[in-house]
Amino acid sequence: MTFNFMNKKRYLTVVGLFFVLLVATLAVAPMIGSTKIDFSRAFSNQIPFADNVDANILFIVRLPRILLAALTGAALAVAGAVFQAVLRNDLAAPITLGVSGGAALGAVIAIRLGWAFTFLGFSSVPVFAFLGAMTALAVVFSLVRVRHRELPTSYLLLAGVTVNFFFASMVMMIHYLSNITQSFQIVRWLMGGLDITDYQTLISIAPLVFGGISVIIYLARDLNLLSAGAEPAMSRGVDVVKTQLAGLLAAALITAVVVAVTGPIGFVGLIVPHIVRLMIGPDHRLLIPSAMFFGASFMIFCDTLARTLLAPTEIPVGVITALIGGPFFFWLLKKQQSS
Repeated sequence: MTFNFMNKKRYLTVVGLFFVLLVATLAVAPMIGSTKIDFSRAFSNQIPFADNVDANILFIVRLPRILLAALTGAALAVAGAVFQAVLRNDLAAPITLGVSGGAALGAVIAIRLGWAFTFLGFSSVPVFAFLGAMTALAVVFSLVRVRHRELPTSYLLLAGVTVNFFFASMVMMIHYLSNITQSFQIVRWLMGGLDITDYQTLISIAPLVFGGISVIIYLARDLNLLSAGAEPAMSRGVDVVKTQLAGLLAAALITAVVVAVTGPIGFVGLIVPHIVRLMIGPDHRLLIPSAMFFGASFMIFCDTLARTLLAPTEIPVGVITALIGGPFFFWLLKKQQSS
């Protein structure tokens, strides 16, 4: 990727501002919570860590959760931007190809069967959620064939929606057949949450998330051309099928990785790319990194609300994102109809 001086200056300015916003959010969020922290005690080396309540709350309870929120928001926002570009649909989101539905089915199966094991540091529910997400993706791509040197986006959308609905019906059936304890676990997972995490989980998923985002950033120029249509992209030398597959697979992978840990969290991948696009324009070379930083900030903000609005009771963060995203979705629909 090459920039002239003015483009490079704008790139560094825009992306830098979103990065500063993320750093500010990361600095402020740990200070907010139902329990007040004395930061002088939390960072004191005079008190043993095991006896330092402030340090335990900050470093074991809040910080891993905030970092997971940032990672999740970044992944979902970038994935949403890719789906909207590749499928050329403003309403496309990470759930479009059935990834979230597959993850939900996998998690529900693990809960219903009561399987309890650990694989590579992950419990059975995240493992099966990831396998379910990958299964959904495999089913969708098995239903679509390359036509005229491109993947037909209309068929991809139709296949994704169909798979998502089918998996959702399976989730409801398993939920209906579950006992009260399992039913509660299923409902709680389906609401999405960041309340149970640790540094080992973050270390395990971060390379996959950042690897997928790096691939997408590399594809940013081709995504610009592809969002205008397959024919214009081909005329500029873009391998349309290769770009579509690489973009969709990378976006689906980072979605599956975070959803397997957090549960389905809706609307982030829909609203964040649109908000960023309204602020800086449609150039994916700017949009992708900006959406990554803004998505991380947005998710930390939503999780902070989830932790504090009804403190000491916590609201699942998926509820907060839906409450914010729902009105935005209606506005987007109305805007599309009026245009």
